[in-house]
Amino acid sequence: MQFELSSEYIDHLKNAIAEKNDAHLQEQLKELYAVDIALILNNLNVDEANYLYDILDEELAADCLLEMEEEKREALLATFSTKEIAEQLDNMESDDAADVINELPEAIQDEVLAQIEDIEQASDIADLMSFEEGTAGSLMAKELVSVYAHETVTACIDEIRRQTESVDVMYAVYVVDDNEKLIGMLSLKKLIISHPLARVEEIFDADVISVKTSAPSEEVAELIQKYDLVVLPVVDQLGRLVGRITIDDVVDVMREEAEKDIQLMSGITDDVDSNDSLWRLSKARIPWLLVGMCGGIVGSRIIGSYEQQIQLRPEMAFFIPLIGAMGGNVGVQSSAIIVQGLASNTLIADRIAPKLLKELGVGLINGLICSSLILGYNLLVSESWALAATVSVALFTVIICASFLGTFVPLTMNRFKINPALATGPFVTTLNDIIGISIYFIVGRLLYSVF
Repeated sequence: MQFELSSEYIDHLKNAIAEKNDAHLQEQLKELYAVDIALILNNLNVDEANYLYDILDEELAADCLLEMEEEKREALLATFSTKEIAEQLDNMESDDAADVINELPEAIQDEVLAQIEDIEQASDIADLMSFEEGTAGSLMAKELVSVYAHETVTACIDEIRRQTESVDVMYAVYVVDDNEKLIGMLSLKKLIISHPLARVEEIFDADVISVKTSAPSEEVAELIQKYDLVVLPVVDQLGRLVGRITIDDVVDVMREEAEKDIQLMSGITDDVDSNDSLWRLSKARIPWLLVGMCGGIVGSRIIGSYEQQIQLRPEMAFFIPLIGAMGGNVGVQSSAIIVQGLASNTLIADRIAPKLLKELGVGLINGLICSSLILGYNLLVSESWALAATVSVALFTVIICASFLGTFVPLTMNRFKINPALATGPFVTTLNDIIGISIYFIVGRLLYSVF
């Protein structure tokens, strides 16, 4: 059954912690997963979390530490000695341990690394910390299972038994040559059914997808998603096998990228969450709010320039919000489709023109439907043919223009290496508001002179 955290449950645990009732606490936690216990730790103060953490099994405690919110984890680790932190890292895979160390103050990182008893683990962590953030090297774990191509099946099985002691889950067996270069993969099925004296080079699969340590994390996520992989081997510049990236690490990357794009689409420029300080939250939001405000000022100046026209035909003012809102909505819809295509690499560079034409076609259909409906509404509630025609024609034109801008702007941003997610937020909305109001009054001036 799925665990659901409640304030009553937290209060119950807090009372047990205050009473130092370890047996009851262990009874409460024994059926929970690490992610559930981490959720509980996130909702305790530092002293309470420290007490609860101390009664957990070593391996479970390490898993819980990884699942905690970054801010809460940092606060908890601040209460540990460097020796205690090193002991926690001993129970983690190298990539997770490297992530935790990178979150620590630089002044104690080397000290923690020196306190790790497993020299090989410490060396692996140090290697991973040397890779630039956001690359395959920074995502990979050093723990993997590999065999040499010249080995027999029997020797291969013995080697796998030895290596799996340091690997929690074995997704694949990699085949390397005498120079440690990755040359293929070996399926467990072939390993089991093959003759004990057969050599690995006779039964392995040379068709293997790998990525270099310098590859950006977005490329890693794309490869795993495109080819439905659960694990991806990582090689250095010489093609030597140095690590593996599992699907759980890539899911984290995908989530972070999605959160970043959602924030950009909402007009938030920095990576923030609800736990950040008031100043950081405000600083992340204010730039695009100012852009929107400037756009509003420009829009008001445009309306002001048609003051005489509004005085003569005040009924036109009633539909200004409609024109602005429809232009903004259509622009956001069009840009969202384009951004999605760019993010998933389904939008091919040499097929951009057909995409523009298609979006204009969609705008044409939507424009005809919406303008026809508003025309019918105005004819029913208003006796002014000029107003009905002006709103209908202006709305049709605004929808067409907004569809074009919503498609063209993100494509242009992407061409100049600017995150196109910005185009689905305040930028395109503000731009469409200004253009939409201008179109409305220009059409009004033309049609009122005719009717």
